[in-house]
Amino acid sequence: MVSLDEYTERHPRLTDVFVVIALLGGAVLGANLIAPGESRPQDVWVAEAVTGLACLALLKARDNPRMTVIVTTACAVATGSLGFLLTPLLLAPVMVALYWLAASTASRTTWGYGGIATVLVVGTAVGVNIDGTVVLRAVGPALWLLLPLAMGSRSRLRYAYLDAVHARAEHAERTREEEARLRVTEERMRIARDLHDVVAHHMAVVNAQAGTAAHLFETDPELSKKILTELQATTSTVMLELHDTVGVLRQTGTDAENLEPAPGLVQLPDLLEVCRSAGLTVDVEIEGEPRDLPPGVDLTAYRIIQEALTNATKYSASATASLRLRYSSTRLTITVTNDVRPDNASGPGDHGYGIIGMRERAAAIGGDLRVSDSSDVGFEVVTTLPLHPGGSAPRAPASQVAS
Repeated sequence: MVSLDEYTERHPRLTDVFVVIALLGGAVLGANLIAPGESRPQDVWVAEAVTGLACLALLKARDNPRMTVIVTTACAVATGSLGFLLTPLLLAPVMVALYWLAASTASRTTWGYGGIATVLVVGTAVGVNIDGTVVLRAVGPALWLLLPLAMGSRSRLRYAYLDAVHARAEHAERTREEEARLRVTEERMRIARDLHDVVAHHMAVVNAQAGTAAHLFETDPELSKKILTELQATTSTVMLELHDTVGVLRQTGTDAENLEPAPGLVQLPDLLEVCRSAGLTVDVEIEGEPRDLPPGVDLTAYRIIQEALTNATKYSASATASLRLRYSSTRLTITVTNDVRPDNASGPGDHGYGIIGMRERAAAIGGDLRVSDSSDVGFEVVTTLPLHPGGSAPRAPASQVAS
């Protein structure tokens, strides 16, 4: 069953017509009941006509509440001037107009128009009959006109509050949707970085091993065979890592206990051995006291070293690279340097996905990554990572990760 409030919201114009008809009936009744004793019949007809005009003016109250108040107030003053006692039956059009004014306009407008209307109506009621009932004639109309002003103002404030609540709810919903989109974007970028780290490094090693094996096939078959055996192991490793990566993407929350630990600097010797099998010799230098790192920093450091050595495998002219890890009290600085072949003078460049991925990884934990290329130093990647991002407490020292 439809409530009265729902019906009025769905059919506002039809509701206004019903209100006007009801007020017209009340105006006719009031004009006949409250007519002065010495009034002529034509005075009653005039009062009915004027009050009826005020009722009809209410049909425009929603569109032009100010003009409606002016018209209904003028009609009430005219009716009072004929000597009629201004009771709620005759003041009803003004009361409705003042309610709509208060419900749809600002407080200054409401009380400005409402105050003038009240003064005019009360002044008319008092001025026509100055006798012992002057207080009654003044207080009654004043109260009846102030009541709709207060009710309309309360209604306006209530709807303003509801609108604010709805606006906040919509803003919160948009914020949640935007956060969800950002999380999806971040997750896509993370997956892209992980896949690049898994595939690019091993494919670079595979390419180097295959090229070396082809070059030595005629002159040193045994060494070529050994390299091909290592190539098979490398491809098996990349297949396993791809399988693990896809497996992580398919994991549910209940399977989190079965996840393998993320790689870190403890796997650095294995990474250096893979680079050696691809023909790249890496000189490692450690400054300061190595220590256990927070998981995010540990993974970031490993992935950046892995990508930098992958670039060295592809672009180094002398098949050598240097890796320097410098521990301070608050930061870990990683420097990977290699020279560049003349046919690849620009090195891996500054716009490849690998460089972008390294920068994103460093920035994600509050670090910084710089890439430089010079004839004196060669291609150099310098990364500075906070040892305790977010102000986490230091962990106990650990053994060296590489020697």
